Amino acid sequence: MNKKKVIIVATLAGLMATTAAVEASGFMKKVQGLLRSDVTVTVNGEQTSMKPVFINGQAYLPAKSEAAALGYDVTYNARDKRLELNTHEEGPGQGEQDLMRMQGIIETVTTGSDGSTIITVLGRGSSNWMVLTIDKDTVLTDSDGKKLDPKSLKPGQDIQEAQYGPIVAMSYPGQSHAVKVIVGSDHLVKDAVIQSVKKTDDGWQVTVNNSANGESATAVVLNSGKETQVVDQERQPLEFSQLKAGMKVRAYYGPIMTKSLPPISPLFYLVADTTTAATLSPEQVKEFQTLSWNKLTDDQKSHLKSKKDEAEVTLTGAADSGILTSTDEQKKALADLQAKGGHIVIVSYSTDQDALLGPLSLGFDSETKTFLGFRARR
Repeated sequence: MNKKKVIIVATLAGLMATTAAVEASGFMKKVQGLLRSDVTVTVNGEQTSMKPVFINGQAYLPAKSEAAALGYDVTYNARDKRLELNTHEEGPGQGEQDLMRMQGIIETVTTGSDGSTIITVLGRGSSNWMVLTIDKDTVLTDSDGKKLDPKSLKPGQDIQEAQYGPIVAMSYPGQSHAVKVIVGSDHLVKDAVIQSVKKTDDGWQVTVNNSANGESATAVVLNSGKETQVVDQERQPLEFSQLKAGMKVRAYYGPIMTKSLPPISPLFYLVADTTTAATLSPEQVKEFQTLSWNKLTDDQKSHLKSKKDEAEVTLTGAADSGILTSTDEQKKALADLQAKGGHIVIVSYSTDQDALLGPLSLGFDSETKTFLGFRARR
């Protein structure tokens, strides 16, 4: 809820006071005053019907009774010579309207030199990455309003809302003091390598494992949802189509998981290191060597110098593959792969015609293993 602050300003220079002083004295007495129609009282820029009464040179406003009816507390700011009406939830000074808000998930938790707790929060939108300091002045609770100990914070916890500011360091990630933090449920955290990325009818499915060729017992299949956020190492947004096998990632998922093998779980945040090159496991290399060998004609094999298991297998971007398609299906498959920034596996053989034509190379979709064509020779 945005808290409201109402500023009452008298256009006549001089002192102002509320009726509080009179009521606090415990008695009332009859006085004579002057009602000035040339003095205006405004609330949020709007003129009101309140008229101050001047008694012995002082302006008296019926502010307290008016404020109470509206649910405000009255504070007199002597320096600025003004009355401030604050909601009961808000004390004098800074209100919640000066604070910024974010939702997200805790990435790291550290302890500051002064004993404060420092959390890095991965969020959404403009507040996509923040470092927040939690100290004795921070209101830290769970979703039910129960007070939490900062020592209980850990990576993977959901931040339902963090209010911070109003001062934010001009850095990336931004840094600020947390005024209020509401902590939600816990999620699982896994540092892994992408094994495969697949588009489904319901979204995207990412299989991660301890390594690119890890056993199925350590793999996890992560399903995307409407709230899933994918970012790179700079915490900038990424499309699922930009994720590739071999990329190192940190996944925030679960805690719900199926009992299947590999287990399936909902994905909330995925941080991908796009600087890590996609690689092929030894098993994958052998598989593509076999696929390519089976595509060769007897005439092509007669010119080979490389044996089946000596073929060079590399992974390259579809846009730079140099593959020449021969059918409409291959042409469409290559175009789709290039459009989404996919990879092609190139299998190359040395031949007795290399001096004239160059090596014989075949291209396959790295994910579907579909044969796309031969690479252009000289």
